[in-house]
Amino acid sequence: MRIGELADRAGTTSRSLRYYEEQGLLPARRTANGYRDYDEDDLRAVNEIRSLLAIGFALEDTRPFVECLRAGNPTGDVCPASVAVYRRKLAELDDCIERLRAVRAQVAAAVERATGEESCCKRSPTRTSRTGC
Repeated sequence: MRIGELADRAGTTSRSLRYYEEQGLLPARRTANGYRDYDEDDLRAVNEIRSLLAIGFALEDTRPFVECLRAGNPTGDVCPASVAVYRRKLAELDDCIERLRAVRAQVAAAVERATGEESCCKRSPTRTSRTGC
């Protein structure tokens, strides 16, 4: 299939496919007349790349998954290198969650301090709403 058909079937753009090719993730096979030529394996690789990008993986992180597919495996996440990327990403997510929990605790403490003290709305007898405080 040509690049436009692959882009349509994968739900992406020809520009993205050319970028994946530049990054070495998609082979640059050409027909005799110079057109790019793709097959179903390329579609599987592009779908793998796009699904990983959609959940927050960097493009370079997709490389082991694509290589795993290209090695003939039924999915891109059964190879040790892919599992290592999953583990690294999981550690990054755990770290991010911990940082967010710490920020949340600080904001919750600030809200508690603000509502436990006399605020601008509580001091003004003419206000009927707390909006704008």
